[in-house]
Amino acid sequence: MFVSQVALGLAATTLVAAVPVTKRMAAIDDATILNYALTLEHLENTFYREGLAQFSEQDFADAGFDADFVANVKTVAADEADHVNFLTTALTAAGATPVKECTYDFGYNDVKSFLATASILEGVGVSAYLGAAADIMAKSTLTAAGSILTVEARHSAYIRDAIDQAPFAQPFDTPLTYNQVFSLASPFITECPSDNPALPVKAFPALAVQADGEIKTGSTITLLTPDYTVVAPEGGKIFAAFIAVTGPTFVEATAVEGGFTVEIPEGFAGQTYAVLTGCNEGVSDDTTAAGPALIEISS
Repeated sequence: MFVSQVALGLAATTLVAAVPVTKRMAAIDDATILNYALTLEHLENTFYREGLAQFSEQDFADAGFDADFVANVKTVAADEADHVNFLTTALTAAGATPVKECTYDFGYNDVKSFLATASILEGVGVSAYLGAAADIMAKSTLTAAGSILTVEARHSAYIRDAIDQAPFAQPFDTPLTYNQVFSLASPFITECPSDNPALPVKAFPALAVQADGEIKTGSTITLLTPDYTVVAPEGGKIFAAFIAVTGPTFVEATAVEGGFTVEIPEGFAGQTYAVLTGCNEGVSDDTTAAGPALIEISS
């Protein structure tokens, strides 16, 4: 089996190209941000539409979820469809070409795995809107994006609570960059229309999480690097950077077969993200080698 090397400190290779991407990060304008958001909303809209078509109310009941919960999930699905329609209309009115829906593979096989995936997607959606907000130029566009963000956060809290995850695990949500979000979303995307507008994004190599039991502060987990190895700068070290709006927390990563072990630092709970890097002074797309890993940390 071929195993590639990823040198820390260098931009990672794009591993998934189902979404048309530009070769370099270009200047981000509001139309690009709206198409980036629409790409994510198409994904969520299709996820709920297909899941609710696959699982009956009885399937939900057998998994322990009543009819009121199913009705609320249908409302979440309707919200996502409205977000798609709103963004599509806004882009068209601005003279931009809206991206169209792709095909996806979400990997769930029952109601519980469907809802676990829903929790992940809603959390990533919140981090995506939060991370993009600072780049939005037009006040009207920022207000619209903020309005969607608050609804996505309500979706996330509701679903997290339903599956026994803390609905609001931390006092701050985590902003993610375009490339970090795309790295988390792209594994679900199998193919997109060839004429979709290109987005200035790339996917970093994936990081999987392996742990024995519940993950808490002080737990040791393994960040798996499937099909590639990570090489530190000469004389340097490899760190796991845990991302937060208040700044990253760096934990030295210990190389093991198939990845790196790291200890969960204090100050993180709920849906948490970590990347591998050779720099312990800041996190950027240029210093990220792999990730983000998505880690669910118990309070």
